[in-house]
Order: sequence, then C-alpha cells, then structure tokens
Amino acid sequence: MALAARSALALATTTALLTLLPTATPPGRAQGGGVTITSYGHSALLIQGGGARVLLNPFRAVGCAAGLAEPRVGADVILASSSLRDEGADVASGRMLVKPGSYRVAGLQIEGIAAPHDRVGGKRFGLSTLWRWKQGGLDFAHLGGTAGRISPADKVLLGRPDVLIIGVGGGAKVYTGKEAAEVVRELQPRRVIPVQFRSSPPSDGCDVGSAEPFLQAMAGTTVRRGGRTLSLVPPLGDSMVIELMR
Repeated sequence: MALAARSALALATTTALLTLLPTATPPGRAQGGGVTITSYGHSALLIQGGGARVLLNPFRAVGCAAGLAEPRVGADVILASSSLRDEGADVASGRMLVKPGSYRVAGLQIEGIAAPHDRVGGKRFGLSTLWRWKQGGLDFAHLGGTAGRISPADKVLLGRPDVLIIGVGGGAKVYTGKEAAEVVRELQPRRVIPVQFRSSPPSDGCDVGSAEPFLQAMAGTTVRRGGRTLSLVPPLGDSMVIELMR
C-alpha cells in the first residue's frame, strides 16, 4: 500500500475511534441540567429548566398577598392549588392546570392529585390539587395550598421528591409549622422550599404567620436563607436542606 494511502487509512480509523469515545459532560447536564427558581412571594414560584417554564400559584395582591407584586409573567404551564384568588388567579399567561389528572405539557409529564384544602375534609374550602412532575432532572412535589393530611395513597403517588414545595405559615388552609414538619418527615425530600408564610407582621384579615415555627419543628436540619432566586442542579445528594427564599 502506498504511504499516502496508509496515512489516509490511519487518519480515518483514528477519527472513527474518537467519534465512538464518550465526551465530557458538564455537571448536571446528563441528569437534565437543573433548574432556576424565582420566588414572587406567597406561594408563587417560577421554575425554569429542562426546556420549560412552570409557574406555581399565581395570585392577586389581596388578603395575605396584599402589597406583593402580582406574578404577571409568561410560562408554558401554570400549576394552581385551586381557583382561589390567592393561588390560582388569572394574572399570568400560559396553560393553567387546576383540576387533578394526568397531563403532558411542554414535554413534561404532570400528575395532579386531589386533596382536602382544609382540615375538615374540604368542607370549608373544597379540594386542592397536589402536583408532581419532573423537570431539569429533578422530581418536584407541590403542596403549596393544603392543610389536609397526606393519605397513604397520596404518599405513594408523591414518592420521595427531590424538591418539596410546602406551605408552612398556618391558617385555615395552610399547614402549621408542626404539620408541615410531619409531612416533610414522611416524604423525606432532599430540598424543602417553604411557602405561604409572612416575613413581616400579618395584615388585617391574614391568618398566616411566619416560617419560624416550621424551622423550630425541623431543628437539626440545615437551613439556607437565600434571596428571590435559587439554582438547583442534580444530583442533590441524600441530606435534607431547607431553602428559605424571600
């Protein structure tokens, strides 16, 4: 074989082998790339990652949400706990889901689970919807609008989430700090994002308190006090961390 031909064959073989070799993957990319979470206060969060924008519980600036800027943003899907004005208001653009069921939106598989909104089987505020989905390589569970106990069946459906979003401020339709801590211990999430709490004295007509009773009930768990944005990249490890956003 001529020298030029042998050189060409060697180059082609080397190129083919390099094509077959695995390439380096940035941290978190193989698992879905992670997410960025923005808090608008009350129980409204915008979760961006995995090619989708998911907005939770958009509100009108009334009641316990008075004084907050309404989350008038665009999202691929909006997951609301109910149609109440403080957690399912029509202020954002995107497909809003409120009722329980299985949905496929923006490449996400989303499961909605019916649960009592209050502590009396829904007799006062009806039913709320708990949400479960995977985004950016992370399993999410959204319990931002319920005070009802988690049933054994609900626990199976929710599984062990990577990220649990849960109301902690107490009141007629929000877990108290102690109740929320019990749910967290049952589900054992890797990250906990408390919502539905007040960082300032409550206004008239608002029965929601601060997050401190929840943090006290979770004594011994790592707490990170952050701002309005949070980035999470899988894998998150097995240690539980409470991410307290503003």
